[in-house]
Amino acid sequence: MAKKVLIVDDIAFVRKTLAEILREGGYQVVGEASDGREAVEKWTELRPDVVTMDVVMPNLSGIDATKEILKRDKQAIVVMISAMDQIHLVMEAINAGAKDYIQKPFHSGDIHQVISRALRGESNPEAPATLAPRAG
Repeated sequence: MAKKVLIVDDIAFVRKTLAEILREGGYQVVGEASDGREAVEKWTELRPDVVTMDVVMPNLSGIDATKEILKRDKQAIVVMISAMDQIHLVMEAINAGAKDYIQKPFHSGDIHQVISRALRGESNPEAPATLAPRAG
C-alpha cells in the first residue's frame, strides 16, 4: 500500500509540484495545507505517514506546526522544506523533532531519497555538516 503524504506549503505551485513528484514516486498525496494551522488540522484528520512542511508560512510557522504535531504523536514523521537562506530555521526544526529536510530548489530524486530515508527511520548522514553553523 502506498505511503500517505500531507504536503504543507503556502505557495500553491510548490504544493502542485511536490504532489506530482510524490505521485510519480508511488506515494499517495492525501491532503494539502497552505499554513501551519491548517497543517495541524489536516494531520489530525488524515494521519498521514509523512508530512512535508515548509519552514516559513503564515498563521503558524512550519516549526511551530511541527512541534504541535509531535505533541500529538511523537512518532509522526515531518520532513522540512526550506530555501538555502533558511538553514538556521531548519536546524531549529530538526531540534524540535523534524526527521530531515529538503532544500529548495529541489529535484525529484532528492525528495524520494529524503522521504524514503525518513520513513525507514534513518537520519540524514549529511545533516550535521550541512546544518552546522558557518564559521566567520
